[in-house]
Amino acid sequence: MTDFPRIIEDSAASRFLVPREAFTSKATFEREYAAIFDRCWLYLGHASELAEPGSFLTRKVARRPILFTRDKEGAYHALFNACPHRGALVCRERKGAARAFMCMYHGWTFGSDGHLMSLPGSSGYPEGFKADPQKQMVHVPRMERFGDFFFISFARDGEDLATYLADAGDYLRLVSEHSASGMQIVGGTQEYAIRGNWKLLAENSFDGYHAACNHSTYLDYLKNANGALGATPLSGIAYDLGRGHAMVEYTAPWGRPIAHWVPLWGEEGKAEITAIHAALEARVGPERAERIAHRNRNMVIFPNLVVNDIMAVTVRTFYPVSADYMEINAWALAPREESEWLRKYRLYNFTEFLGPGGFATPDDVEAIEKCQQGYASGGDALVNDISKGMNRNGGPQFDDEEQMRCFWREWDRRLSEVEA
Repeated sequence: MTDFPRIIEDSAASRFLVPREAFTSKATFEREYAAIFDRCWLYLGHASELAEPGSFLTRKVARRPILFTRDKEGAYHALFNACPHRGALVCRERKGAARAFMCMYHGWTFGSDGHLMSLPGSSGYPEGFKADPQKQMVHVPRMERFGDFFFISFARDGEDLATYLADAGDYLRLVSEHSASGMQIVGGTQEYAIRGNWKLLAENSFDGYHAACNHSTYLDYLKNANGALGATPLSGIAYDLGRGHAMVEYTAPWGRPIAHWVPLWGEEGKAEITAIHAALEARVGPERAERIAHRNRNMVIFPNLVVNDIMAVTVRTFYPVSADYMEINAWALAPREESEWLRKYRLYNFTEFLGPGGFATPDDVEAIEKCQQGYASGGDALVNDISKGMNRNGGPQFDDEEQMRCFWREWDRRLSEVEA
């Protein structure tokens, strides 16, 4: 017997049900941290955020404060942002450049790699105190890099990052191939919170089913904006990428700075987009260039990394604070060599549709919060139905729900491995 709600999957009957207790149970929430967030690889940051030796940023990952640094030799480090003396945050700044970090409480000073450099009143300590391993900042047990994407794991053992990413790794490469000179995080972070369970946002992030209804205002807006939509239809398929990761890949009528032109961008823009596509094709080949330029992708890397490669490229993480509350961070990713006007459209798309004040995200927030409120009703409706597209001839489409089933199977597998 287990002490968490189990999914119900009946392939013969094309039935896939998720108990709503999975979204409301406090016991399940704590179990998720032990089984998932304490064990999985979690996204930390992008190499472009630490562009120069000596740069740093602070970030909260699964309730833990992390100091992500690049030392003077250019090596990267992920440190728990807590002083080994009394536990205070060592670095209180969001980002910057520093050769050392001094704890504000007692003045212990640490290098970018976390080693204790100096401490006031050192004569009061025994010989060798400063070199004691327990007096250094603690490194996160594991940090690995995949291209320019850095991930950490709080588990000391387990599979390496490339194995964990499975087929999702190729789509991270695909995003990186947008640029000949490298991709970069564009300055600024979107930060917001949702009064809902984190798994609802995982589902929503690659749900192609809800857009026509929930985002109808945005689609109507584009239809009424002269030239903002091309003739390309919304059409695509869903992919199981292994280990709980999944993706929908589809065509869409909106413009993509890399490299799908729409009339709104004019003939001058068409010439630049055509040149970008030609260079892309020469660099990665016709088939891959076609996918990069003319296909959109919404991918969730289990448990909580979203890469939306659509009218802009968004990197998004979300962490549960409680069973019914989560905090979200999102960043825009763009080619370094992008022209000023393309960057303008990219960031406009990023804020207009994907941002917390845009067309789409407020719709999604409202839907998620209304789901969470609805779960309080109880009664006989105790499960969510996620069976759309099961056993469809020709495989799942982008507006089916197979990608969500991939997530839930991995969630169920990981929780079932944790002893009650």
